[in-house]
Amino acid sequence: MDPVTHGIAGALLGKGFFSKRQERVAIFAATLGAVFPDVDIFAEAISRDPLSIVKYHRAITHSFVGLPFFAILLAVLTRALLPWVKRRWPRFHDLESPPLAMLTLIYGVGIASHILLDAMTSFGTRMWFPISRERVAWDLLFIIDFSFTAIILVPQVIAWIYRDPEKSRARAWRMWALFSAGDLLAWLLTRAAAYPFHLWVAGLASLVLAALFFAPAKGGWGFRVTRTQWCQAGAFAALVYLFACSVAHHEALLRAKAFADQHHIKIMRIGALPVPPSWLDWGDAIRSPDGIFESQFDLRAPGPAVFNFIPDSPPNEFISRAFQLPDVRLYWNFARFPSIISFMEDGHPVVELGENRFQDGRRRGPQPFTYRVVFDEAGNVLEEGWLTNGMLQSSMRRMVPQQPPTAPPAKKTQ
Repeated sequence: MDPVTHGIAGALLGKGFFSKRQERVAIFAATLGAVFPDVDIFAEAISRDPLSIVKYHRAITHSFVGLPFFAILLAVLTRALLPWVKRRWPRFHDLESPPLAMLTLIYGVGIASHILLDAMTSFGTRMWFPISRERVAWDLLFIIDFSFTAIILVPQVIAWIYRDPEKSRARAWRMWALFSAGDLLAWLLTRAAAYPFHLWVAGLASLVLAALFFAPAKGGWGFRVTRTQWCQAGAFAALVYLFACSVAHHEALLRAKAFADQHHIKIMRIGALPVPPSWLDWGDAIRSPDGIFESQFDLRAPGPAVFNFIPDSPPNEFISRAFQLPDVRLYWNFARFPSIISFMEDGHPVVELGENRFQDGRRRGPQPFTYRVVFDEAGNVLEEGWLTNGMLQSSMRRMVPQQPPTAPPAKKTQ
């Protein structure tokens, strides 16, 4: 899940369930706790290891094992720094902190929300690290889900609109214009990313937003609803959306199982993966001993899903050598629906491992998390690392090329 959505979720929980006493510090703690686990990206940034995203991201900071320690640490630091903040910025002179136990609980809830939301994506998270290194992935949400983000953000905006009767109308117009522009921007972005949806859907979303922002003014009932109640309603709406996603996920998984049964496929791993932009768009993946079966479909479309088969290359010496490399074994444990391709390129044997968990069938070029090993004819590793553009970036750092034993040590390259 993206960091912005994590922060919005934390703010929703803080306002909905912890804002009655010392509300500003409580809301701050819930929001900071919800984004804190992604602090591990700094380990990736300073590491020279191309596999740092696999090794370090979503590990101890995303773990329920580490949660109590980080919650207590953040609570203690907050209470220690609060007097300095009040002296440094006089406008915060009236800030009061909840008791240490309550503040720790609030931070813990924020961190837990991050862990659970990441577990709902296909990337998954190691929520029991270091006790278990298994990635928990419930496959309910795409990493960026505009619908879910809107569901948890809009109630907070409505609460702000109707906090002041004199400013509510102007605020409603500004927020409707801003959200409608964001709605159009999302349409343009998804179209550019080859995940288009109909323009009339964006228009319908704008009308729904207008109703949500302006309807509570009718009869003045919106002013009688507290911010806590608005945010609690938003939390309930988010749970309803997640339940709908779980029902859709179950239906998509049944289609994959039906296809496997019909064609007598030996299942090594099977999954239904969310595909943007709608909770009704899904991709099925089946890992068999010989390769990957994959499909993408809209649950509203009639008829059975059409599956494509991505065969593995036949076993050979270079595939065997690749799987003796520690980083290839690490990658293989990370991948859920990997494929194995062996071929010749510029006179060198190449073994390429693709992760079809993020296969969209529409993107040109290598898919995210494509890992490559290049050999010489004697079977020595010349280069290994992410394939260029295989991580949705223009270039990736490569690992130190490994030369034959008789050759001098190679210098590190970027």
